[in-house]
Formats: sequence, C-alpha cells, structure tokens
Amino acid sequence: MDCLADWPETIVRVQSLSDSGATIVPSRYIKPPADRPCFESLPCEVNIPVVDLGDPDAASMVSKACRDWGFFQAVNHGVCPELMNSAREAWREFFHLPMETKQAYSNSPKTYEGYGSRLGIEKGAILDWGDYYYLHFSPPCLKSQAKWPALPGDGGGVREAVDEDERESDGTSVAGIRVGSREDAERIWGEEVGVCMRVNYYPTCPQPDLTLGLSSHSDPGGITVLLPDDKVKGLQIRHGGGWVTVQPLSDSFIVNVGDQVQVLSNAIYRSIEHRVVVNSAAERLSMAFFYNPRSDLLLGPMPELVSQDRPAKYQPMTFDQYRLYIRKQGPRGKSHVESLKAI
Repeated sequence: MDCLADWPETIVRVQSLSDSGATIVPSRYIKPPADRPCFESLPCEVNIPVVDLGDPDAASMVSKACRDWGFFQAVNHGVCPELMNSAREAWREFFHLPMETKQAYSNSPKTYEGYGSRLGIEKGAILDWGDYYYLHFSPPCLKSQAKWPALPGDGGGVREAVDEDERESDGTSVAGIRVGSREDAERIWGEEVGVCMRVNYYPTCPQPDLTLGLSSHSDPGGITVLLPDDKVKGLQIRHGGGWVTVQPLSDSFIVNVGDQVQVLSNAIYRSIEHRVVVNSAAERLSMAFFYNPRSDLLLGPMPELVSQDRPAKYQPMTFDQYRLYIRKQGPRGKSHVESLKAI
C-alpha cells in the first residue's frame, strides 16, 4: 500500500500528556469551536436500538436499526461476558506498561499496525486526545507478528468469538445485513475478507470541553463491532441533527454500518458520523473490530439495487484505494464517502 513510511512530525503520546499533570490542553489538540463537544444531555431515553440476537426476528430488527440509525446494540450474542471483560483488562494493562515497552511497538502510516497516537499524515493537523493499538488479523499478508504484544489473559479471544458468529451466516451477510446475492456476498466477504482491530485508549483530559478523543468520522469498511467500555460513556453518534451519547449496556456489543455497505447498498444503508468525547475523571478503553471487503475488488452499488429511478450514487473504487485515501486524510466527518458520489 502506497503511503508514507513515517509520520510527518514527532509523535507525542497522549497518555504521557495526561500523566504529566498538565492543567491545560496543548494547542495541537484544541478543536475549532464548531467541532467541540457539547455536554448538554439529550433525554436519557434517547439511545440507539437494542437487538436481541436470539430473537427469531433479529434479522429484520437489525435491518431496521441499520436503516434508521446505522447503529445498534447487540445483546444475547453468545460471546462469554468473562471473555469480554478479560480482553478489556488485558489491553488496559498494556496501556499501563512502561512507555519504553510500548514504544517498541510504535506504528507508521504505512499499515497503522502497532501502537499509535494519530490518524492522517497532514503536517500541523489538529490531533485527537487518544492513543490506540491497531492489529491486522486477515488477510495474512497484512499481519505482522512483530507487532503483536504479549498480553496477560486473552486480548484477542473476543475477536475469535465474534468471528464464529459471522461464520455461522455462511458468508452471505455481515452482522445480519444482506447486500446483494449469496454469490456476491461470498465474492466480496469471502476468504479474503479483511479483519482488523483497533483498541482505543482515551486518557483523562484536563479540558475535555476543548478537544475530542476521536474526531467525527464514518467508518471506511463494511461493519464495525465495538466492545465498549461498559463503565465510562464517550461514544456519540449524529442523529436527528444533534449528537446522541450512546448508553452502553452491560455485556453488549455496539454494531455500526461502514462506508462500503453504504456504497454497495446504493445508500439503502448509510454509515453514520460518530465521534468520541473524553472526560477529566476517568480513562476509557474500547475495542473495535472492523470487517472489510476484499481489498482488490472494484466495488460500487450492487446492480440489482440500481435502476432508472434510483441510479448508482457512487463511483467504483477498490477498498485498498479508499483506505489509502482515508489514511492520508484522517477523520473528516462524512466527506470521504461523499467524495465517491457519481457526477
């Protein structure tokens, strides 16, 4: 993948800034006023849909949630709560290792794999208040064993359990969302499907009203399955002209549609803009599993979803090309997928 071999500036770990005891946020992290978080809460009953995956009508409930919200919380999903907790704690322990230990796994913008603290390669860009760890699971050609840290407990077992649920769908759908025929699904989401994980670590922040843990964006891939921090809120999604703070349920996963599903479905399903806010009282950790299409296929709207009344909304592009574009730019709301719109 054609990208810069290194970051344009010296990397500063956000955790180090937080641990320093500083009482102000450095200017590199201060967002423009229009992008700063608003902590005025919407009514507590406003939340994303909850889907019981054991319900006989789960598939239709998932489809409706993704059409209406682009997000849902999955419960009764079959992944052991103890495994979910142990994975979170294993990664939390990693982020509290000595800095020199973590630095051995530092990443680059070439693949993003490893220990990182920024997205995008624009010199002088305003940065986010968060560190992360990024790993590729498949295809094997992208997986670097040297970037896999030795973790206590089971830091990757959740992904294997989630994968088992996906395999039970016979490769014909992703998280219960069917786009195109069975043959199309096997071609796009089959053996060469991309699977990666980003563990997000958001340290405490002295001025959380001035910055964001992760800037507004939509996910570039197919489907994201998030293991949230079930004790500290922070994920916000854009809905109805405002920002809704997700209230994570105990032992749940949060699932959302990515840009590739929006393109393939010709915008029947839409990826949703979301962001992360931070706070001054508690750190926050989440684990995002990204399921992406085969990266070398030219992908556009499925032919059966295109008609004279509903023409193709997006130009074809491979996921490799799209991912490279995003890795250079960094998070920028919905502008990335909107740039694919057919003229």
